[in-house]
Amino acid sequence: MSRIDAHHHFWQLDRGDHAGWLTAEMPEIHRDILPPDLEPLIAAANIDKTILVQGAEDAGETEFLLEVAADTPFVAGVIGWIDFGSAAGVADIERLAGNPLLVGLRPMLQDVTDTRWLFREDVQPAIQAMKVTKLTFDALIRPWHLADLSEWAAAHPDLPIVIDHAAKPLVAWRQYETWAEGMRQAAAQPNVHCKLSGIVNNAGTAWDAEKLKPYADLLIDAFGPERLMYGSDWPMIDLAGDYSSWFAVCGELTADLPEADRAMIFGGTAARFYGIADG
Repeated sequence: MSRIDAHHHFWQLDRGDHAGWLTAEMPEIHRDILPPDLEPLIAAANIDKTILVQGAEDAGETEFLLEVAADTPFVAGVIGWIDFGSAAGVADIERLAGNPLLVGLRPMLQDVTDTRWLFREDVQPAIQAMKVTKLTFDALIRPWHLADLSEWAAAHPDLPIVIDHAAKPLVAWRQYETWAEGMRQAAAQPNVHCKLSGIVNNAGTAWDAEKLKPYADLLIDAFGPERLMYGSDWPMIDLAGDYSSWFAVCGELTADLPEADRAMIFGGTAARFYGIADG
């Protein structure tokens, strides 16, 4: 079974896609981030394939990522972006879905204050087009979006959904109970999956397996290995640590599981969810 990193990013600064948030005040990641930078990191972790995820609300970035993926053997799929509320949204989905490397779409809901955004009338045609074209839905959300996401997921049982970064729990602020309740509510919907990724960016500077264990245990219990997938969130992980340290901690957090369950988390779940052929 292939080992898969189900969440990472690439960007090229002179394109300007990420100018709204990626600034020189983030020296760890304020540079071109491209396949040669990631290749040695995944080789060290014995990762075979990856899922490349959009990072800008710009359809041009999605086109760029698809071009990069076409030239990068280890990238098995791309999660793109379109303007869900646009009149051109359906046409954009139909056009982009013609590229077999596009496996899903992601609106950047973490910055949307309206937690009912997914229920908006102008968004529904794009959601239906995703179903028709067999695309998956990456939910980039925060804990306060979970209740509405769960309700929305129940209304769309035929749409595969994955919660990015476990909804970004506020680990450093010890806000566990409300998050845990929301995650269990989301996990009650069988079409909802979760990425074991991105947690440490809200965990403060002194994070380790012991500090993160309650969160990982909740995810494993609520979703089960068959709906949980490893992701590095690289290079964003470099703001809180590095690729190898996060991968090592994920190994510790899953060490007590049977090997078959670990294989699901580190590859099998992502392969099934995103439709990635093994080998």
